[in-house]
Amino acid sequence: MTAAAPHIPVLLDEVLAGLAPGPEEIHVDGTFGAGGYTRAILGQGARVYAFDRDPDAIAEGKPIEEAAGGRLTLVPERFSRMAEALAEHGVAQVDGVTLDIGVSSMQLDRAERGFSFQSDGPLDMRMEQDGMSAADFVNTADEAEIADVLYELGEEPRARRVARAIVQARPLSRTGELAEVVRRALGHRPHEKKDPATRTFQAIRIHLNAELDELEQGLAAAERVLKPGGRLAVVSFHSIEDRIVKRFLRERSGANPAGSRHLPDARAGGPRPSFEAVAKPVRAGEAEIARNPRSRSATLRVAHRTEASPWGLSVKKEGRQG
Repeated sequence: MTAAAPHIPVLLDEVLAGLAPGPEEIHVDGTFGAGGYTRAILGQGARVYAFDRDPDAIAEGKPIEEAAGGRLTLVPERFSRMAEALAEHGVAQVDGVTLDIGVSSMQLDRAERGFSFQSDGPLDMRMEQDGMSAADFVNTADEAEIADVLYELGEEPRARRVARAIVQARPLSRTGELAEVVRRALGHRPHEKKDPATRTFQAIRIHLNAELDELEQGLAAAERVLKPGGRLAVVSFHSIEDRIVKRFLRERSGANPAGSRHLPDARAGGPRPSFEAVAKPVRAGEAEIARNPRSRSATLRVAHRTEASPWGLSVKKEGRQG
């Protein structure tokens, strides 16, 4: 097992300020990971139900659960199913929901999980450690499908060139092999600051784990379980994720533009806003970026639940376009 760097929760003070957890409150940590946010919320006296679909995160969180004196329950489940899972524990509504979207530090730092090319490892990238692996995908998908995934989920402008190189280099089984194929395809030079393989790895990881569907369904699930006055805090790490969060909260807070003044207001007669007007996004300052470089791309959005009924589970796919 590769030695992991110490886990540092991103924007922790800002997340806590947004959630304002208090004694006797019930909170959901939808992405437990190494437990950074959960520990901080427990420290405020609240009770926490912490979700993670990664079996390693749940197993390694057991000491935290045991030390929490009955105030922490680990739930081996996707956060999109938080409403159903909470109901199984007799909980209908909660005071706060935290979502830290994307790959966790413990997944990224362990070469054997195959999420990163910083250390060579098997091409895996499966959060649930089940289903199709990254090696399965790059070795069996046709060139057009690979290109679509790289373009849509990695925003790779030369997706077809990279996809063609991947197909020609098959079979691939290691993260180092895939990264080198991408670099050769894009003419990467060692002195260049950003490694172009980053976009390809991001795209394949998001595709395999259906991360955008999980985010869309998770936001709707949070809307269902939050009580009036409840707080939602979402930390995202790239523009595709943030656009989904931004559009969801803009829509649910009634902040969508009315459209043309020559046409009827599309908002009229619709459901009441289920969230209050959303504050501006929060990003890490220079001190945090120096201390924790992964915070550089993080965006935090916080919203407060109103008394209105949830709008439902459907989230428009076109929202990914911004």
